[in-house]
Amino acid sequence: MSASTRREIPLREHIPEYLPREDLSEQQGEMLFQRYGKQVNVDFPSPKTRGRWCLTAQGWVGQIPLDDEVVLTLTPKVPLTNLFRMWEYAYNLEGLWFPDDLIQSDDLPEFYNRLASILAQRILARGRKGYYRAYLGRTERLPYVRARIDLHPLMRRPYEVQLTCRYQECTADVEENRILVWTLFVIARSGLCRNSTLTNVRRAFHSLQGTVLLEPYGAAACLGRTYNRLNDDYRALHALCRFFLDPSGPTHHTGSRSMIPFLVDMARLYERFVAAWLRLHLPIGLRLDAQQPYDLAPAVGLQFKIDLVLSDAVTREALCVLDTKYKDEPVPSPDDISQVVAYAEAKGCHDAILIYPFGREPMELCVSKIRVRALGFSLYGDLEEVGQRFLDLALPSHDNMARERHSA
Repeated sequence: MSASTRREIPLREHIPEYLPREDLSEQQGEMLFQRYGKQVNVDFPSPKTRGRWCLTAQGWVGQIPLDDEVVLTLTPKVPLTNLFRMWEYAYNLEGLWFPDDLIQSDDLPEFYNRLASILAQRILARGRKGYYRAYLGRTERLPYVRARIDLHPLMRRPYEVQLTCRYQECTADVEENRILVWTLFVIARSGLCRNSTLTNVRRAFHSLQGTVLLEPYGAAACLGRTYNRLNDDYRALHALCRFFLDPSGPTHHTGSRSMIPFLVDMARLYERFVAAWLRLHLPIGLRLDAQQPYDLAPAVGLQFKIDLVLSDAVTREALCVLDTKYKDEPVPSPDDISQVVAYAEAKGCHDAILIYPFGREPMELCVSKIRVRALGFSLYGDLEEVGQRFLDLALPSHDNMARERHSA
């Protein structure tokens, strides 16, 4: 069944949606509850819900296919144009050219569809020039001599007709291309693409199929890669692949289903976006580390993972800890404050900041010797202007002095 003929049920982030009992079967409800209970809170028909289904998206956006006929569409609170800007920063898509109609799209499945089309077209364009190839070492038993003979097996079994040879083979079956073919495979099974886009995705997939091994890859495979003058254009391709693999990669159930989900954890995306934005805009002399580990009990593997640590770029002294909270609350919760205070104590600094995604008045309090501030990095309005306002509020006095010291 094509994407255009499936019945779509829209859910807005954190807003309960009530559906008549007949809109979902018991099997669909149980599957949603058991497999995607983290992404969608499911209340089954009962007197509490007046005999209706109550579904509430829990801070995730994307699409969940319940079967070949019904799909849930989880839409964000934030404008889709800003969601795109967050993706740009979080997945390092800056510098890639995108058409204006993609950026202005107000429909998440259409956005996915257009971005998939761009990736397929770029892969096809690379295919017309020739896919990246590299020399890989092979060891194989052959009836003829190729390159170097491994003498050890020959000495042990001189009667063997076949020879063990070691040689270098120039092949396109390298990880750079395997990431591309797996991403195309995931996109083709997403059920989110229009027929015209799906045609290009399949063309790109078949241009690699047979030459490149199909095996699962996660988004982490797109990070920390080394490029050279022969494959530098793969940097942009892998950045796009990461966008598709992170929310719909092999961590989700693929199996034999015709469709797989596309789900984005907004809390994680917000954390990545804030970290990436701050790295690009911090004054000279300051350094930002994300997800910094702090061992509590190494023997049993117990540790903190501190969202963000702001430190002096030269001395590496921790100046402030920051923790992103994808919540819409008027005041910070005691748990949030306790967490960020513990991080500050662990790093030996006296400043801690809680960062929230929706507009709020700055708040400040002290816990022992630690100053805790709650600031907003809003996802509404122009993100560059909002980010600069946040930065002006967040930088404490020692950061201002650092700016003056390094500009002098």
